[in-house]
Amino acid sequence: MELHKILVVDDEESVRSMVAVLLQKEGYQVSSAPGGSEALELLGEQPFDLVISDIRMPRMDGLQLLERIHALYPDITVIMMSAFGTVDLAVEAMKRGAYDYISKPFKPDEILLALRKAQEREGLRRENTRLKEEVGEKFSLEGIVARSPSMVKIMESVRKVAGYRSHVLVTGESGTGKEVLARAVHNLSPWKDDPFVAVNCGAIPATLMESEFFGHARGAFTDAIADKAGLFEEASGGTLFLDEIGDLPLELQVKFLRAIQEGEVRRVGDNTAIEVDVRIIAATAVDLSKAVREGRFREDLFYRLNVVPIQIPPLRQRPEDVYPLAEHLLYRISMRLGGGQRNLSPDGMKALLKYPWPGNVREMENLFERASILADSTMLELEDILPLLAEMEVGEEVSLSPDELSIKIASRHLEKRLIVKALKKTQYNRSQAARLLEISHRALLYKIKDYEIEVPK
Repeated sequence: MELHKILVVDDEESVRSMVAVLLQKEGYQVSSAPGGSEALELLGEQPFDLVISDIRMPRMDGLQLLERIHALYPDITVIMMSAFGTVDLAVEAMKRGAYDYISKPFKPDEILLALRKAQEREGLRRENTRLKEEVGEKFSLEGIVARSPSMVKIMESVRKVAGYRSHVLVTGESGTGKEVLARAVHNLSPWKDDPFVAVNCGAIPATLMESEFFGHARGAFTDAIADKAGLFEEASGGTLFLDEIGDLPLELQVKFLRAIQEGEVRRVGDNTAIEVDVRIIAATAVDLSKAVREGRFREDLFYRLNVVPIQIPPLRQRPEDVYPLAEHLLYRISMRLGGGQRNLSPDGMKALLKYPWPGNVREMENLFERASILADSTMLELEDILPLLAEMEVGEEVSLSPDELSIKIASRHLEKRLIVKALKKTQYNRSQAARLLEISHRALLYKIKDYEIEVPK
């Protein structure tokens, strides 16, 4: 994909001329404008592939122009530049839709590099669109990518249930993509423009659950300084996704049942019922029917939620999905990290097919992100994959005691290993290692000291 036509916007004629001459020498077609209004006129008259704009300009500044371009011409890539370069300004530009940011004064190579990166990203975007069209709806559905018969059948079920307000119970191991499936159901439904509210039932303290789900009235308790709507109200008209529904306390299950049956909720401290129209998609990694038998989950609530059951099989039971998932995840990670499309060598793919994937799709995404950061090139070879697979498979037993379950401690072990690997990869160049790890140089120095990592002098 070539970015042929470029529009340069800057109130300084010398800058416009310098950038135009530079880009024309590289074979680009270049037009220029002295301000935002003139740029919008040109954009309305002829097509452009990319805009390079200064931020500090009179009348309409670059950020305002960026917002207008993003709203009117969403396919145009925008690169911002400014002599008043600050991290905050760069972050603000990116938030508003800029692809890249260049600080003045800049070297010619900086602009050309930014253009090459933008061109590469646009090529990836077009190629992904083409691949999606080739694969067709049968193998791709709203973020779900699969070819196995079991997943194709699940995608057919998602299409069917999306048009109804029936409640759905999604079961499957951690990392199989239960929330992705829930979002697909919502996005394919007639209510896709209404709220999709996702909440992990196990992440809310028991003392706050009732207030979080049903809201509270002002003065209901000490910190209730104002009325607050609960999650049922926030999701009204759309979908409420309840992840880890099995963690819901028994005393709260009664109120959930009433809310679902009656279509109404009462805020804590309020006697007035509020009508809600919510489709519930619940998800769990545990056996809810067993929890019912053991008295840990109400049978009547289980049947209310289990109107349309969908069970996602673990990745190890559907090896046909490993290759398309790998392609899809590598594309997403490449777009996020920049620096070119990552690909997997044939030997690397064979290793993935042999791996049992205890963490399922989430584990695969984590693996690819780490490998993409630490690998020497955009082609991920077997040697880039195997050490990380080994860490995932046996790292817990190697680093932690058998009864140690602390996520905090496990995260520290993993972080230390990544820092050591990055330091070795860069011959202990701490600045380069910090860039690989995507942390500041100061943060790396602190962590080296904290983890007591020996660095050769």
